[in-house]
Amino acid sequence: MEYEVIDSVERLRELYDLPMELAVKKQNRKLDKFSEQFIALSSFSVLATSDLNGNMDCSPRGDYPGFIHTLDESTIALPDRPGNNRLDSLQNIIENPNVGLLTLIPGFAECLRINGSAKLTTNPSLLARFEHRGKLPKSVLVISIQEIYFHCAKAITRSKLWDSESQLDRNIMPSLGKILMQQIDPSKSEGEVKKVEELIEDRAKTTLY
Repeated sequence: MEYEVIDSVERLRELYDLPMELAVKKQNRKLDKFSEQFIALSSFSVLATSDLNGNMDCSPRGDYPGFIHTLDESTIALPDRPGNNRLDSLQNIIENPNVGLLTLIPGFAECLRINGSAKLTTNPSLLARFEHRGKLPKSVLVISIQEIYFHCAKAITRSKLWDSESQLDRNIMPSLGKILMQQIDPSKSEGEVKKVEELIEDRAKTTLY
């Protein structure tokens, strides 16, 4: 299928109105009391990174409310909790420090967008700030803010993300274990698939921190 491609900013602007002055002026380079409060309440973010070739990655980051710490008016930090050890985001940051962070609060229709430059550290005092349940993160991500602004409620309102009536029964799809085994090796027996399901369920309980 062929598509008519928009290949210039001029053509793009023919399709859209100019942004309102409010949308342009809301962008800041530093935290203020409102963005600090939002970050302190947030329990979920999506981290966008890219390698040197421009290959993108988006990674979910979730923890207790306030897991992102404000270090100063231009700097935030968040822990790297146990995951699948692919290290896609972290490897990208080593190659290319430019990152984007979309921060959400359950129940809020607005979100906070942060763009900046990131680095990884194992500084003992920073690791200690993120001790939880007696566990330290292996590393901490420190982001120097270049752009920060609140995003309006339209996307989350349209999606009805937080509405209880929009929540779907998880049983509509197979378990993650079944999906992965079908993708990796469909010949696996039901017993082998069950072991994978149990492994995933156990790791979700025992390796959060």
